[in-house]
Amino acid sequence: MISQPAADAFVAELVDLFARLGDLRYGEDVSQLEHALQTAHHARVDDAPPALIVAALLHDIGHLMQKTGENAADLGIDTRHEHIGGGYLARAFGPDVTEPIRLHVAAKRYRVAVDPAYFERLSAASLQSLALQGGPMSPDEITAFLAEPAAQDALRLRGYDEAGKAPDADVAGLDAYHDLLRDQIYRAGRLSA
Repeated sequence: MISQPAADAFVAELVDLFARLGDLRYGEDVSQLEHALQTAHHARVDDAPPALIVAALLHDIGHLMQKTGENAADLGIDTRHEHIGGGYLARAFGPDVTEPIRLHVAAKRYRVAVDPAYFERLSAASLQSLALQGGPMSPDEITAFLAEPAAQDALRLRGYDEAGKAPDADVAGLDAYHDLLRDQIYRAGRLSA
């Protein structure tokens, strides 16, 4: 059984990460915190399941944890933030949250491979990271991606991700998600007391 203090402590850890590093931009016109909140907002508006809303909120948390710095892409480094974030979050959340996060970069590579118009809609920073992340998927990679149980959720997350980059968007703050985060932590049952 997960204790309330354990769940509260993990939520506080997430809030602290955003408080300390959420103002980083990674080449985008919005900060990481603004991007997270906008991405989660789009998931809510789309009536996504609670776990996917949490995944939308936390999908780029790995950016805040990697040690290379805000200019990693400029240095030609793929930080694999999706794996860093997914692994970290697996301490507290189930695969319905962590798998779409782990696959959201693959979802971008898939979308570029199957929809040339999607490529045209990517931000400059997303295009730069796409090149480092392997570019468009090959036919074999497409088959493997679509076989992933969370592929469809990752594709939905990708859409929210792309929509979550509007400067000065008016969305709810991080505190509006605390209860949802706790609920998903309790549901996963991973944290010990």
